[in-house]
Amino acid sequence: MHITLIAGARPNFMKISPIINAIHHKKVQGVSIDFSLVHTGQHYDEKMSQQFFTELDIPEPKVNLACGGGSQAEQTAAIMVKFEGYLMENPTDLVLVVGDVTSTMACAIVAQKLGVKVAHVEAGIRSGDWSMPEEINRLVTDSITNFYFTTTLIANQQLLSAGVPDNKIFFVGNTMIDTLLKNKHRFKKPLFFDQHDLKPQNYLVLTLHRPDNVDDPIKLNQWLLEILSHCREYKIVFPVHPRTNKQLDRQSLSNEKLILIEPLGYLAFNYLVQQAKAVITDSGGITEETTVMGIPCMTLRNNTERPETCLVGTNELLGTNPKAIKPALEKLFLGQWKKGGIPEKWDGMAAERIVNHLLELQM
Repeated sequence: MHITLIAGARPNFMKISPIINAIHHKKVQGVSIDFSLVHTGQHYDEKMSQQFFTELDIPEPKVNLACGGGSQAEQTAAIMVKFEGYLMENPTDLVLVVGDVTSTMACAIVAQKLGVKVAHVEAGIRSGDWSMPEEINRLVTDSITNFYFTTTLIANQQLLSAGVPDNKIFFVGNTMIDTLLKNKHRFKKPLFFDQHDLKPQNYLVLTLHRPDNVDDPIKLNQWLLEILSHCREYKIVFPVHPRTNKQLDRQSLSNEKLILIEPLGYLAFNYLVQQAKAVITDSGGITEETTVMGIPCMTLRNNTERPETCLVGTNELLGTNPKAIKPALEKLFLGQWKKGGIPEKWDGMAAERIVNHLLELQM
């Protein structure tokens, strides 16, 4: 069996790494299985792409389609055109896509139109918010997928409600947590940690990148001012996403408690999260990692495609009104934040389950 793995953006890399490891493990055992890795180049910044390949020991891709930049439509079109050419020259048994980025949807469409079966890892998650490009990517991908690998039973139910046959859905767990657990002992202290006199539990981590929160510089400043006004003596470590960086008014935000840094690699960022008092974010993936690490998490969104992080884990939705920050931080500092637990099958074995199911299906 030959599998073509698709990766295009930072969230993908943590999800494909354990799948590659699981395939290698089967090959060593003499099982007839192999893969090719296609990097669409959707993220082309070194810190948001190549560093993850290096840190997570992901092999060099067979090809990089170099489709970074452009609008949603331009990027989708570029990926489809280039991946179609690649797939016609490199036949495969299965195209495996992960997550919900543009590359996921674009490559799934191309594969199906060429008669190649598609497996979707992290299928069935839904926010219900069609203003999010990722939600459109999820809906389109799942509407044309052949095999659905899910992170939770909630995702299973979403797919069943949409008419997906039960025998096409496989509850396997979360490959991003596979990567987290495997690399936990390798987390490394970033250079700035001691320079800013950071210590465990004496700072908060902040990440913001969603258009609703950062495209309007006035609202972005409101978020930051509310956080800085109510964080007490805690420092705020803010790895600034390129999208967010364009909107920051550094002059009006000059504050000794605010530490602005460039985006971090996987190992340094998760060290930062693991040692933090709490995380404030609008990312979905980070809420999964904080849940497993037991770190309080505040999500600046009205919805989430990962409800298990709220129902089981340490995450709470604060909404999109900056005034929600004050009561949330008060709750945290009073020691009243929920402890949370770990969702079922988030145990580091998801990738192994995926590969086993694929071998059983024998396309």
